Amino acid sequence: MSKVVGILGGMGPEATVDLFAKIVKNTPARRDQDHLRIVVEDDPSIPDRTAAIFEGGPDPLPAMLEAGRRLIGAGADFIVIPCNTAHHFYERLAGGLPVPVLHIMEETARFIARDHPAARRIGLLATTGTVWTGLYDRALAKRGLTVLHPAPAVQEQIMEAIYGRDGIKAGHYDRPRELLTAAGRSLVESGADVVVAGCTEIPLVLKPGLLPVPVIDATEALALAAVTEALDGVPGGGERQDGQGRE
Repeated sequence: MSKVVGILGGMGPEATVDLFAKIVKNTPARRDQDHLRIVVEDDPSIPDRTAAIFEGGPDPLPAMLEAGRRLIGAGADFIVIPCNTAHHFYERLAGGLPVPVLHIMEETARFIARDHPAARRIGLLATTGTVWTGLYDRALAKRGLTVLHPAPAVQEQIMEAIYGRDGIKAGHYDRPRELLTAAGRSLVESGADVVVAGCTEIPLVLKPGLLPVPVIDATEALALAAVTEALDGVPGGGERQDGQGRE
């Protein structure tokens, strides 16, 4: 029997839906009953992670721990978190829960090493909080990869695309897509071999083909890892049994 996936979500809600959908898409299944059991805790009241890191805002860890306990109470065997910045609190969160918690940066680094072995310079599009934590830098450095960060003015545009009045979290796509495409192109011009969409809102608008190099969807990497974990090491990617290959 497969393990039960727990999604600790709400950070934000649409990113939670995106991870759920990508787990379903990457599960090898021919019928409903072949899919994984997924328990979702979508709690948007969890305090903002970037505000906690930079502005002395409320600590999100207690709410994250409580959400994790609710997932475990509902049967989750392991937990995934569709929020990159939340991984700043990963050590204390994982240490406070009795089930494994997958790490989105580590899974993204593993995905790049496996599917893009020639890539050496990794452009990062992420919140300022995620950039500041250095989590991607450390995870990628373990594999001999170098992270390229946007210039400060470009980083401000990335934050506007995510958090602005016309940003993704406010339900807008067109302007954020323009800003993030421009930010991604600046990283390519700086020498990036691939660009990581390192905020779970970014893949909602930055799609493959918008940049002249591959866009690495961290949410997709986490979804693939979740399927593999749930199936006890059997990869969930590739050709489905129903002939619908992974996009």
